[in-house]
Amino acid sequence: MSDQLKIKLSIANRVYPLTINPKQEEGLRKAAKKIEAMIGQFEQNYSVRDKQDVLAMCALQFAAQVEQKSIDKEYVNEEVQEKLVLLNDLLSNHI
Repeated sequence: MSDQLKIKLSIANRVYPLTINPKQEEGLRKAAKKIEAMIGQFEQNYSVRDKQDVLAMCALQFAAQVEQKSIDKEYVNEEVQEKLVLLNDLLSNHI
């Protein structure tokens, strides 16, 4: 447990103490900054009465980004697979 790092992250005016692997620190701090920036955008662009609503919208946006990347990756993998099959066919015809 001595290789663990204790940090504090501030999100939506609340401090969250965490005990993490030191390798996670940069990613967690960047994520907290992105959340704070997104909170600011939502509060500036929409009349939001409750922080929970803003946090729910942040969570939805981040989850949608993850899902979209997964969908895009599947599409790219299918496209690459189709091109490889075509390339294999071309090579087979020339041999």
